[in-house]
Amino acid sequence: MPYQTVFVEFYEQVKLSINQGTFAKLTFAKTMGDTELKNIYVRLHILETGGYNFAFNTRYKSEEVESFHTVDEAFMILSSYIKNPFTSALLFTTEMDLTFKVNKKNAGSLIQQLPTFKHISLEMDEMIERGIIKI
Repeated sequence: MPYQTVFVEFYEQVKLSINQGTFAKLTFAKTMGDTELKNIYVRLHILETGGYNFAFNTRYKSEEVESFHTVDEAFMILSSYIKNPFTSALLFTTEMDLTFKVNKKNAGSLIQQLPTFKHISLEMDEMIERGIIKI
C-alpha cells in the first residue's frame, strides 16, 4: 500500500488517541542516511483559550527548535518529512505503540505492539481534567 495512504491512517490514530485520552507522545526517528535533522518529538500543548495544539521539538545536530502547530498544520508538516528524511514514526499511547514505517519501495506499514507507557502525558491529563477532551 502506498505510504501516503498508510500515513493518513497513522495520523487518524494519533487524533483518535487524543480524543480517547490515551496519548503519551509521538516521535519521528530513523532517518535516511546521516542528516542534519535527527528527530522530531511531538507533544500536546494546551492553549489559554481552552483548546490544544502540538508542540514540536525538532532536533538537529547543532540545535533544537520548538514550534507550535494546529492539528491540521501538524499533519501537513509531518507528512512532508516522510522519506525526507524519516522512514518511521512512533505513536505511544497507554493502549498500544503504533509504528509507521516506509520501505525502499515506498510501501507503508503499521505495526502495533504492547504499550511502552502506562501513563498518559501530563498535558493529556490536564486536558481531561479541564474538560478540553471529554472521554
